[in-house]
Amino acid sequence: MFRSKRVIELGSGYGLAGLTIAATTEALEVVISDGNPQVVDYILHNINTNSGAFGETRVKPMKLHWNEKEVSNLSHTFDVIVASDCVVDDVSSQSIETTYSPLTRGKKSLCYELKAKSTFFKEFHKDLAQVTELLLKKPGPSEAIFFSPKRGNSLDKFLEEIKDNGLLFSITEIYDTEIWNRHQQLMNGDESWPGYEKDHCYPLLIRITR
Repeated sequence: MFRSKRVIELGSGYGLAGLTIAATTEALEVVISDGNPQVVDYILHNINTNSGAFGETRVKPMKLHWNEKEVSNLSHTFDVIVASDCVVDDVSSQSIETTYSPLTRGKKSLCYELKAKSTFFKEFHKDLAQVTELLLKKPGPSEAIFFSPKRGNSLDKFLEEIKDNGLLFSITEIYDTEIWNRHQQLMNGDESWPGYEKDHCYPLLIRITR
């Protein structure tokens, strides 16, 4: 899947997925990106620390904000995009009013702040979908591989943005026997993960293509 391919990880945190791909798959290049400059410094440290494991694979960190112009010089250049847990919990303005109005009478600033967060979530999903379309290579085969829980209607709203950007997607629930069995254990009374529930905790596999 990754051999001889150009790969970018979005919202990577400290870059575990990207580092693993670089060390084990003979990818041509792996770019490990995040929007936080301090985190990007940590990524660089992790790359330098593990450089002996990468063979001929080029590995580099990148500060990448999904709505900024620096994305443009990478347009349509990656064979594979990977990301995990990049779809955030969404809150609609209507649900904010229904849920919080009894608690916020006389506190309009809090209502405005909550509605602003709802707008942020909408733009967040829009920016992630747009940068996915922008980075996927064309012409030629390319795909984005995301892992994310549903989180209410958050994943659905993100996938609506994916469709609006002219991309296709598929969702797979059971993609690894060991992970699925662990999920079943947690759903059936295993208390080793307090508060575990499927909607917010179980990662679905989303594959996005042109």
